[in-house]
Amino acid sequence: MDKGLSFLLCVITTMLLLGESSRTGTSRNDDALSQGIDSRGPEEALPTLTVTTILEDPYVMVRSAELEGYCIDLLKALAAMLRFRYRVKVVGDGQYGAVAPSGNWTGMIGEVLRREADIAVAPLTVTSAREEVVSFTTPFLQTGIGILLRKETLSQEMSFFHFLAPFSKETWTGLLFAYVLTCFCLFLVARLSPCEWNEPKNEENHFTFLNSLWFGAGALALQGVTPRPKALSVRVVAAVWWLFTIALLAAYIANFTALLSSGSEQLPIQTFEDLVKQRKLEFGTLEGSSTFYFFKNSKNPIHQMIYEYMDKRRDHVFVKTYQEAVQRVMESNYAFIGESISQDLAAARHCNLIRAPEVIGARGFGIATTQASPWTKQLSVAVLKLRESGDLDYLRNKWWESSCLHRSRERWSPLQPQALGGLFLTLAIGLALGVIAAVAELSNKSRRAAGHAKKSCCAVFTEEICTRLHIKKNTRQSQETSGRAND
Repeated sequence: MDKGLSFLLCVITTMLLLGESSRTGTSRNDDALSQGIDSRGPEEALPTLTVTTILEDPYVMVRSAELEGYCIDLLKALAAMLRFRYRVKVVGDGQYGAVAPSGNWTGMIGEVLRREADIAVAPLTVTSAREEVVSFTTPFLQTGIGILLRKETLSQEMSFFHFLAPFSKETWTGLLFAYVLTCFCLFLVARLSPCEWNEPKNEENHFTFLNSLWFGAGALALQGVTPRPKALSVRVVAAVWWLFTIALLAAYIANFTALLSSGSEQLPIQTFEDLVKQRKLEFGTLEGSSTFYFFKNSKNPIHQMIYEYMDKRRDHVFVKTYQEAVQRVMESNYAFIGESISQDLAAARHCNLIRAPEVIGARGFGIATTQASPWTKQLSVAVLKLRESGDLDYLRNKWWESSCLHRSRERWSPLQPQALGGLFLTLAIGLALGVIAAVAELSNKSRRAAGHAKKSCCAVFTEEICTRLHIKKNTRQSQETSGRAND
């Protein structure tokens, strides 16, 4: 009995010990598993990069004590794709990066070289000089060099003959020729048509050449003038000329209205050559920027003239920041030479600014890293993936959205003769039909007259033409008679 009780107690004690041991092991295993998850946590395992940038709208801006902009969004996308953390700092001297007189690099390039930053994410232009000291990724934005202007400073003084601007010189020449030719056809047809001038010997033909010129000019001014045509042939010529003048006046008014209301055609500065030739505007660029060194190293004579101008007046024409440049363009007679993509943004935000059409020096914005950095290739591949997926286009549209009313950027140009080719062709066909109708009317009358006079139809027709055109029909006969007398 006692042995059985002792055995039962031993069994119960053993089971209790085994259960406690199992619970302890399970608890230790759970703790270990929990520590393993924590050790693989994303925040502790990811590398942290120091990123230098520069404050420039819309790339990097301060809003509510936080940084935002195109470059910040780009940096977030790259960090999510390559799994790294970052700490953003604004460049200390506010410069992009150039060689100082001491030989050291300033700005963001200098900070990357001194290892004060791992990468530079900013509107930093890829140049050969910078590429020699740092490495660049694939460009994330393509740009060039353009001219930013204020619209009010560009209004050309209207020339004395500005009303001739809607048509080109060739069009005006063709119009004058068409006018004279039509008036001559009116004069000719009115003389040939018997319905307009039945009795050349007894009646006066009102369609003299001067009256025909007056008739054509009156049609151009949409004014009814005399004489009024009676014959079908004359009316055909007059109707075609009226149709021609209506279409011509409509084209003139439309093009002249576009000329007065359009903005791009008023730009006296279309190219960098125009900028150099003018004397009204000062022009400059960012101090120490790649744009300045582009003109310094260029062999183009126009570019050299721009460099010499800026170098001699560096105390007056250089600006420290992009915001200062935009403000100076809006407030003074100043033209800013810089990145075209940034100028497009300024024109989108400030409706009184415009960028000149010419863009030179195609280039790109890239991310700068130290030479032989393992991040260079990874960032380049990531940028390419973002471009292929359309994310870069999305960011471009997001931060470059215009607040101005959408206007067509097509350049206005004078109306060329090719645009009115069909109109001139219609006029030519109408004139030909009028002349043919007049000849037909005269032939019909000559046939009836030849029947009554018992003469040849050709003889009567020739006599009618000579009479109506005041041609001496006996000239040849008199010459033959005088020749026989001499014999």
